[in-house]
Amino acid sequence: MIVGTRGSKLATTQTQTVVDDLERITGEKIERKIIKTTGDKIKDSQLYNIDAKGIFTKELDTALIEGDIDFAVHSFKDLPSELNDQLTITAIPKREATNEVLISNYSWDELPENATLGTSSVRREAYCKLHDKKVITKPIRGNIDTRIRKVEEGEYDATIMALAGINRLGLQEHIKEIFDERYIVPPAGQGALAVMTHKDSQYNDIISKLNHDDTRLEAMCEKTILETLGVGCQWPVGVNSKVKKDQISIYCELLSPEGEILARIDKQTNKDNAIIAAKSIGEKLRDDAL
Repeated sequence: MIVGTRGSKLATTQTQTVVDDLERITGEKIERKIIKTTGDKIKDSQLYNIDAKGIFTKELDTALIEGDIDFAVHSFKDLPSELNDQLTITAIPKREATNEVLISNYSWDELPENATLGTSSVRREAYCKLHDKKVITKPIRGNIDTRIRKVEEGEYDATIMALAGINRLGLQEHIKEIFDERYIVPPAGQGALAVMTHKDSQYNDIISKLNHDDTRLEAMCEKTILETLGVGCQWPVGVNSKVKKDQISIYCELLSPEGEILARIDKQTNKDNAIIAAKSIGEKLRDDAL
């Protein structure tokens, strides 16, 4: 088998966890192929100033369709709302933490007025405004190490990142503060990985063994809400769901770019009803925002 991955340290680390599990299952060595995506080539723009649909996945999708690789590993939150109809999410392994974290020499409450906060996320920028942080937000790109270094060297006073990536790279010592998931609501799918294959792949049965059922349900609920809402990453929206026994709780916030809450939904339902509930939540969010 050949796996396709982006070349960043986080992407290759995430891919290696999947490869390790598959090699244990199959007893066979898996070849790794680095593929550069459009998103990797763009270094100086905020993502919401770019046509970001599939920006980190399109080239990997093409490699799957053309048979150059057998599977690809993505951060679930990078997936476009609509997938290529030749491809499928064959496995979603167990999820990492979904929280956001602050990287800074300052605590959140200590951030001075006009501090520079690096972010290329409309959602994170909107939450800064919602919580009345008088910071100056500036675009920041690069891998996790690069963004941390830019803060440590004083180019920025702070940045906000996903705890999952920090944990996967073992960089927890740089965390100043971990935010509650309802204070800064994470993006749909944060902390989850998506293992993509061609629908007709001979390896689908094997790869599907990596599925974590509760994680899959959480991630697909969150993706369903975005699909129904129809805003992609161009609007600030946070979605977080958690399975507990036979129940799932789903929490969503839709913000304006100015940091105003346009809609908020907090729902608990039976797991069997989760996707139907997610669709209704997406519809309500959309209706409330219009």
